[in-house]
Amino acid sequence: MNQIGVIMGSDSDYKVMEDAIKILRQFELDFEVKISSAHRTLERTLDWVKGFENQGGRLIIAGAGLAAHLPGVIAGATTLPVIGVPMNSGPLNGVDALYAIVQMPPGIPVATVGIGAARNAALLAVQILAAGDDALRRKIKNYRAKMAEDIAAKDEALQKKLNED
Repeated sequence: MNQIGVIMGSDSDYKVMEDAIKILRQFELDFEVKISSAHRTLERTLDWVKGFENQGGRLIIAGAGLAAHLPGVIAGATTLPVIGVPMNSGPLNGVDALYAIVQMPPGIPVATVGIGAARNAALLAVQILAAGDDALRRKIKNYRAKMAEDIAAKDEALQKKLNED
């Protein structure tokens, strides 16, 4: 059973959404990936959402650019948590997508990460699922501890370099 659905409006979004896929693989979560548009293939999108929900899916990450309606349309069609990833595209460099996703009407929330921040969307998904899964909670704690160790190592290397100069 796929716990997480990753959906994007266009294949051009894959380069960004691939960061989310890498994180989901790293945490060994079951997921599926789909391309479907809120505007060009509305019925297909809604059918996918219902099918994903019916097969036991637990959370959806939706990436979209420009008008960025995909996360909101999905959120309106399901009670599953939806995390929106605004794409850096078009003449406004993703600001329009950010506003479209973050400014949802009352009653239909979409969690929103920064422009192009698919990695953070996947980490947020992991954290949400970890609230009810002790093993996953340990994995996210270990992930964060590793990040802290990496920063400390980089600082140590910098301090050593500065002392050599």
